[in-house]
Amino acid sequence: MATVTLNNVVKRYGQLEVVHSIDLSVKDREFVALVGPSGCGKSTTLRMIAGLEEISGGEIAIGDTVVNDLSPRERNIAMVFQSYALYPHMTVRDNMAFALKMAGMSKAEQDERVANAAKILELEPLLQRRPAQLSGGQRQRVAMGRAIVRDPAVFLFDEPLSNLDAKLRTQVRSQIKRLHQRLQATIIYVTHDQVEAMTLADRVVIMRDGFIEQVGTPDEVFHQPASLFVAGFIGSPPMNLIDATFTKGALDLGNGVVVPLPPAYAGRVADGDKVVFGLRPDDLFIDGHGVHGVGAGTAHQRTLKVSLAEPLGNETLVFVDFAGKEWVLRMLNPRPVTPGEDISVMFDLSKAHLFAPDTGKRLA
Repeated sequence: MATVTLNNVVKRYGQLEVVHSIDLSVKDREFVALVGPSGCGKSTTLRMIAGLEEISGGEIAIGDTVVNDLSPRERNIAMVFQSYALYPHMTVRDNMAFALKMAGMSKAEQDERVANAAKILELEPLLQRRPAQLSGGQRQRVAMGRAIVRDPAVFLFDEPLSNLDAKLRTQVRSQIKRLHQRLQATIIYVTHDQVEAMTLADRVVIMRDGFIEQVGTPDEVFHQPASLFVAGFIGSPPMNLIDATFTKGALDLGNGVVVPLPPAYAGRVADGDKVVFGLRPDDLFIDGHGVHGVGAGTAHQRTLKVSLAEPLGNETLVFVDFAGKEWVLRMLNPRPVTPGEDISVMFDLSKAHLFAPDTGKRLA
């Protein structure tokens, strides 16, 4: 396997710059996910690594080799596409062996590599079928098998699960996770689905408008978002956010609502500063549901009115009116709540987030 390094990489189409001087280092055997909304530049970045798009500036290295001027074939990568890209007239076995055959590999070695990949992906009963006889999930596993047999330095995945239904996505996602654990491969994976990114990757790269907003472990980007964009993008439901003014150790939210902050926050913002205050739905608790984990010095209790409840079985999303904004909290082991009901809500302020309203950058 190999490292992948991007130094000051730029992509332009004519005068339009769509990827802006990004730097990224992927370690050997690391699983890195590029995630972000449509048009953020993640697939373009992946295609530049693969050699399917020319870079407009900067440098890409795979291992110790700068690959700017190398063709995709010369880069020793294997790419798994959203569309499977299988040959419909070939069997599963022939699809998986095709690149090996074109490279002049012996029939015996082709058979050995296909057999090993088929065993890993549980494709052995399907080797004589054609793509039309397979389900979507089976086709994607064949596409993955075709990549595995090449024994590349780097695997590249471009939204491989987006054509699958929810149940199949979960199944194939688990297979990709196991595949990485078994092969110890270097994988760069593009998705618009944060759940895929968070469950699969060792590190997550969050992109917006051709820039990298944050690189970190799933835990880091969830608990320490670097910007308002990351706070709103990562998490389902996303972080609750509201404008505030820091005054005398507390947050003035307007409408007569003041929320005290733990002393640890005081040195990070100055009196009179405008901030955006955020708290995740998991850090709000209804009368006794989970409040045992909130420290006495960081708990804040308010009575709020329910505007909407969404029961989901083992949890309920409860929407409440807070200082003129609709906030949501997640109630585990839920009890029934109804719109219009007044409920007592505990805020875990040790988990509060503060952002600069002008730049969107994290303050605390």
